[in-house]
Amino acid sequence: MSSKTATVTKYKTKVVPVLSWQTILYNCECHEFWEVVEQIMLAIKCTEPIASQYADTAHNLGSVAVFKGSKEKCEQVADVLGSIGLKVKVTQ
Repeated sequence: MSSKTATVTKYKTKVVPVLSWQTILYNCECHEFWEVVEQIMLAIKCTEPIASQYADTAHNLGSVAVFKGSKEKCEQVADVLGSIGLKVKVTQ
């Protein structure tokens, strides 16, 4: 039994949590493109070209995952996006 214990102890692995939550932004047809871009920049702290890509994808495909991370952080991003009435969802 001690050899098994030594083997297990010798080869411990580090468990890294999987960040499987995401914030989805939906195309709502009720905001100007620039409003959505500005709100994405504010929510995820990104540049205008990146925010524009997300907004364009939501416009063309109907939705886009704008952020992936912990549930708490995804909810924070959703709160910022939703504060101007954008349609968002936090999902796993």
